[in-house]
Amino acid sequence: MAKIRAGVLGATGAVGQRFIEQLWNHPWFELTSLAASERSAGKKYSEAARWRLEHELPAEVAEMDVVAVDPKKVKADVVFSALPTDEAKKVEADFAKAGFVVASNASAYRFEQDVPLMIPECNPEHLGLIDVQQKKRGWDGYIVTNPNCTTIMFALTLKPLIPMNIQRVIIASMQAVSGAGYEGVPSMAILGNIIPFISGEEEKVEKEAQKILGTFDGDRIVDAPFGVSASCHRVPVMDGHTEALWVEMASKPTPEEVREAFLKFDPGLSDLPTEPERPLIVRDEPDRPQPRLDRNAGKGMAVSVGRIREGIRYIVMGHNTVRGAAGASVLNAELLSKKGML
Repeated sequence: MAKIRAGVLGATGAVGQRFIEQLWNHPWFELTSLAASERSAGKKYSEAARWRLEHELPAEVAEMDVVAVDPKKVKADVVFSALPTDEAKKVEADFAKAGFVVASNASAYRFEQDVPLMIPECNPEHLGLIDVQQKKRGWDGYIVTNPNCTTIMFALTLKPLIPMNIQRVIIASMQAVSGAGYEGVPSMAILGNIIPFISGEEEKVEKEAQKILGTFDGDRIVDAPFGVSASCHRVPVMDGHTEALWVEMASKPTPEEVREAFLKFDPGLSDLPTEPERPLIVRDEPDRPQPRLDRNAGKGMAVSVGRIREGIRYIVMGHNTVRGAAGASVLNAELLSKKGML
């Protein structure tokens, strides 16, 4: 089977580099285009980007020419967007109009009624919105988005609890500095400190889970019938978001029943290359999960959960730039390919 041509928009930034890491040597996708700002366009990737990941930059990628973020310059079937929100609003639409499939990590289209906000393990049926989107907008291509990095972690744990009739969710997040980009949080502000505010984060977290876990009625998404209340904090951790959750459910399950629901959770996506063997990993140790010990579980794509207590209260942890960003978009594209939509 011929590989699907893949491009990265915003290829020089932190999430763009994670996209390259995920797509290089991918069994289904071939990395064919790297697009970035006019300042970087025309340069070799190694000249345009300062590579900051632990793994070496592949020599072949280093020699690729960076092109402008322009549908006429990018040679691909699917583009993975790591663009800033303001830029993504126009650029992603331009690519969709030109016939590209856009798998976006940006927030620009997450709350558009005709754009799927996807976690493949939670809402694959929401891909039905693509037909609605194309008919409404007259696009030959389409846009599919993934949620905020914080939302992905806890929404994945809520999916197996839906049969228990969720009524309310309270979340307190402890978010790694990499979520703000390499230069996003000054070291003098975060070292030895916690910042109890992340601009716009709580609003996104409180709305996204309701759409993701809502119902597709053939024309739009009907939000899930429970509220989410969030308090988001930046902490001095490099990678890995940790979240404390309180979940009220009408059926009043015991911690043992919740643990069993997590253990039995099987979304049936094991044939997707980026899907981990177990998307939810239950840690029974009293002091787990921890970012340093658990963020790379399932190659960074698994979400770890532990400290399940009466209440129901538990801790969630996942890799924010892999599961919560680039890996999430790649997994969405794999699902599209599996369903013959790519």
